Amino acid sequence: MPLFILVILSAMLALDATWWWTAHRAVRTFRRARAWRIAIATFMAFQLLTLGWIFFGRVLGQRPEQTLPAWASGAVFVWHFIALPIGALVWAGIGAGKAIGSLRRKPVPTDPGESVEAALPTRRQFLTSAAVAAPPLLTGIGTAWGTSQLNDFRVRRITIPLASLPSVLDGLAIAQVSDIHVGSFTRGRVLDRIIETTNSLKADLVLLTGDLINNALSDLPAALDVVKRMDPRHALVMCEGNHDLIESRAEFERRTKNSGVPLLINESMTTNIRGQDIQLLGLRWGSPSFTATRAENRGDAAIAASFDVVRPQIRAGAFPILLAHHPHAFDPAAAAGVPLTLAGHTHGGQLMLTPNLGFGPMMYRYWTGVYRKGDSALVVSNGVGNWFPLRTSAPAEIVHITLRTA
Repeated sequence: MPLFILVILSAMLALDATWWWTAHRAVRTFRRARAWRIAIATFMAFQLLTLGWIFFGRVLGQRPEQTLPAWASGAVFVWHFIALPIGALVWAGIGAGKAIGSLRRKPVPTDPGESVEAALPTRRQFLTSAAVAAPPLLTGIGTAWGTSQLNDFRVRRITIPLASLPSVLDGLAIAQVSDIHVGSFTRGRVLDRIIETTNSLKADLVLLTGDLINNALSDLPAALDVVKRMDPRHALVMCEGNHDLIESRAEFERRTKNSGVPLLINESMTTNIRGQDIQLLGLRWGSPSFTATRAENRGDAAIAASFDVVRPQIRAGAFPILLAHHPHAFDPAAAAGVPLTLAGHTHGGQLMLTPNLGFGPMMYRYWTGVYRKGDSALVVSNGVGNWFPLRTSAPAEIVHITLRTA
C-alpha cells in the first residue's frame, strides 16, 4: 500500500479514536448513558468495519466497490472527509474558548446555595455534546443528500467560436464525456443512461478526458463496455486520468489498448470530417518518463513535459484538439496555438458554496466551463461520474460542444 494511503488511513483512525473517546465521555451524565454508549459503539463499528473493507477487501481477493451499497461507502466518505474534520475544528474552537475563558473568568454573584462551579458544567456539557453530535448528524444529512443525486447528471450545451476553425467544420459537434469513475459510486443503470444520453446527442466526435474507472482494474471490463457502446458519427478517442492508474498504470494502458478502444498516451490520431483532417492529441497523465515517481508525476512541470512530447506531432493543415485530463495543460497548449483543449479532473470543484466559491478556484486555475486565451479555448467538464458521494453547486454533466467559425 502506498505511503500516502497509509498516512491518510492513519489520520482517519486517529480522528475516529478521538471522537469515540470524546463521545464516550460526553454521554456519561446523560439519562440512559449506557444506551447512548451502545449506539456510539455501533456507529463506530459500522464506520471502522466499512472503512477496513474499502481499504483491505481487495487484499482478500474481494471487490469492495461491488459488494458495498453506495450509501454505506458514502457514509464512510462523508464521515471521514467532511464530518470528522469539521468536528475537529469545532472541538479545537471549544478548547480554545475554554482556555481563554478560564483566564478571563471573574466571580459571578449567585443565589445563596448555588455555586459557580455547579453551574459551569452544564454549559460545558452542552457545548461538548453539540460538538459530539454534529459529525454524525452531518454524516446522515450528507449521505442522504449525496446518495439521492449520485445518478443525476445534466447535458451542458456550449457553443465556442474559434477564429482558426476551417469553415467546412462550422457546426462540428463534440460530446465530451469525462470522469465516469466506473466503480464505487457510478455503476449499474446510470451507466446505461450515460451511453443513451451520449448517443442521443449524435455528435461527430465523442471525446473522453480521463478517469474512466474509479480505481479498481476489476471494473475496467464494464467501463470499456460503456465506451464501446458509444456511437459517434466519426470518431471516439480517450486519454487517461489519475484514477485510471491507481492500481497499475501499465495494466490499465495495456488492457485498454488491447480492447481496441483508442487510448492516446502522448500520441495522436487523425480523422477526416467533411474533407478536413482533424488531429486528436491525447496527453499522458503526468511526466512522460516511465520511471517518474508519484511526486514527479504531479504538477505543471510534469504536464508541460508531456506536452513537449505531443507538440512536435501537430500537423500543418490539420485542425488539432487536445485531450488532457488536467486543465492546466491549457497553458502550454494555448502557447503552442492549439485552438481547443478539453479537460476534466476537477469535478467542477465538487464541493462549492457557489459556482465561483469553493474548492475549484482554491485548487485550480481552471475548474469548470469555458476559458479563453487569445484564439485558444479550454472546456473543463465537471465529469459525469463520482469518486466522492456528495456534490454541491457542481452538478455532474456530459458536455455538448458546438464549434463555430468566428
